Amino acid sequence: MKKLGDEFGMKVRNKMMIFISCCLLLAGCTSPSAQGNKDANKVLKVMYWDESYFFQQYGDLFTMKYPNTEIQVVAMEKLYNQKDENGNPVNYDKAFSNLVEKEKPDVLLLASNLFPQYATEGKLTELGALIERDHYDLTTYSKGILESIKEKGEGKLYGLSPGFQSNAIFYNVDLFKKHGIDLPHDGMTWQEILELARRFPTEGNKDERIYGFALARSSNLNAVGNLGITMGTSQGINLLNGKTKKVTLDTESWKNIFKLATEVASSKAIYDPNLEEHAQTGNNDYFASQPFLMGRVAIAVESNQFLQELKEVSNNPKKYKNYKPFELGIAAGPVDPVDPTKTNGAYLNEIFTISAESPNTEVAWDFIKFVNGEDFAKVKAKSLNQGLLAREGISKDYDGISLEAFYKLTPKMAPDFGENLIPTSFYQPFLTVLERETELLQDNKKSVEEVLKLVQTEAQAALDQAFKDEEAKKESTNKK
Repeated sequence: MKKLGDEFGMKVRNKMMIFISCCLLLAGCTSPSAQGNKDANKVLKVMYWDESYFFQQYGDLFTMKYPNTEIQVVAMEKLYNQKDENGNPVNYDKAFSNLVEKEKPDVLLLASNLFPQYATEGKLTELGALIERDHYDLTTYSKGILESIKEKGEGKLYGLSPGFQSNAIFYNVDLFKKHGIDLPHDGMTWQEILELARRFPTEGNKDERIYGFALARSSNLNAVGNLGITMGTSQGINLLNGKTKKVTLDTESWKNIFKLATEVASSKAIYDPNLEEHAQTGNNDYFASQPFLMGRVAIAVESNQFLQELKEVSNNPKKYKNYKPFELGIAAGPVDPVDPTKTNGAYLNEIFTISAESPNTEVAWDFIKFVNGEDFAKVKAKSLNQGLLAREGISKDYDGISLEAFYKLTPKMAPDFGENLIPTSFYQPFLTVLERETELLQDNKKSVEEVLKLVQTEAQAALDQAFKDEEAKKESTNKK
């Protein structure tokens, strides 16, 4: 009975905490314009990935503070896998544009790749005057994110993001101490990280040995291709330019990167999740197949979302028979040696903006102020669902793990190379040639110079063809 009473008491306390948090949130930061909007019935159309998820993350709390505002969600989930009248896949950005034109939402949700286009083409409302009028406090808002958003808007602020994602250097303290190797530190470059990784032993059974470094799991490329592209893009070096319609892979920067990637891959110090023999763990569970989570990798570069995976494993040690508990360390990085105070490993998936055509600018501005405010951030401080908070100094840890490293470097949005202009039909032939040639590079059958020159030539031909095919489709559609 005592146990049931404790559980009941815990549930009551949790509900009370949620209620108190909501009350504090509703009491905070009410501007004169917000007071006016509370007294009138309003309809606000907001773009978001999914309606139910929107209300879970933002809508429920917003409507508690603004009960007379009805929110209509324009769901973006319908943008995926669209086909035109001929059965051809519709480019995501084109589908997005069509949805905006059809639904005319007041609040547009833009990812960092689409944001510059909408900001500079006069499709968004500039927020500077509204911020000044309402004395909206941005003191605790990340200066790095603010600078990046302004940079993409050619010096003007066209949106705000409640949160962001960022990479960091995760490391197994126990493995470093066991092998007498200096711990990683803040501000390390890729070269420094990989040099550390190569100091770890490479012998042993593939199912039990340790690795100095673990590659990301998202790529279908081999180790050299995966590592090379990861290092280059994290330093803001482009390999494609949709604006100039050029492939830019055969350069000195990429040559140096792929030479390092080849050296590291040949050292056998890195774990490649795409090699079949490494993937066989005897357990189909995703977490059990990740050697860093199991305590067998010294260093990995991952995003803040990786903390949720670490939490799952460490909180359920009996579920994973190969799990070895370890002390976790996190350092800020990797950095570009040219600009070591900033990180290109940060990205914004949710920039809320106001459509320039919206007749409900004031209500839309109330929403943006609310979800980017300090009070809202305090309520969301213990969750990583929306990433790291753009409001600094509020969320200090996740499940007891310090988040300090993620805030030490200034977030820098990736440069705009017009990737959204590149036809989707280009990527399959491009990845095919890249994988084929980097495989030869990994097997020491070709030099870096030979590989990049050939990939440049074949990829450029594929890109030219993709643009031609896209233009032909447009002409065919216009004739109809």
